[in-house]
Amino acid sequence: MLDDLSTLFQFDLTIDQIIVNTAVATICGLCIMYLYRITYQGPSYSQSFAGSMVILSMLTAIVIMVIGNNLARAFGLVGAMSIIRFRTAIKDPQDIVYIFFSLAVGMAAGAGLHLVAVIGTGLVSIVTYVLSFNKGGAAQRREFLLQFSMNGSTADEAPYLSTMNRFCKDHKLVNMKSLNEGKTLELSYYVRLKNQDKGPAFVRELEKTPGIERVNLFFDEENY
Repeated sequence: MLDDLSTLFQFDLTIDQIIVNTAVATICGLCIMYLYRITYQGPSYSQSFAGSMVILSMLTAIVIMVIGNNLARAFGLVGAMSIIRFRTAIKDPQDIVYIFFSLAVGMAAGAGLHLVAVIGTGLVSIVTYVLSFNKGGAAQRREFLLQFSMNGSTADEAPYLSTMNRFCKDHKLVNMKSLNEGKTLELSYYVRLKNQDKGPAFVRELEKTPGIERVNLFFDEENY
């Protein structure tokens, strides 16, 4: 029994191995962080999340080195880490992929599989970069939701139609709501732009139209 307990805290790794394993995890984590920075296309880039991937790779490597091939140590760490609760919501599925990427690299580095960590980081980075900037693999973003308010006195004239015809391939009225006792109409259209890069210009032109206010153009929770 005492022999079993003595092996529980016995580490076979040398100081050089610990330093090399941690260094490999750090370098790979920095590559992942840089890849995330140049490929991120969401609405709000988080510097703290990017930096945490480096720390996550290092911590995972340390955990793997602590566990080694000792089953008792593994169960002990699982029990200790079960008290941690992660309450941060992950909005972008790609962020989850990067978290697993950092974990996998840290596990490989901590196990001493340096070639697996380095080559794996390189291959996954190349594929991720190509997919992020390959427009042919992305779905065509065509349909937008346009919302704006219009003064009731101009409702019969529809002064915005000329602008919509100039910027849109087609448009379809999906909702109309009366506000302020009929003095204001809130309109919602599904529109397909002729040129999606002209979204901001489209919004500015509508705002210049007499009687048109509070113009918003939405797509996938983004607006101009």
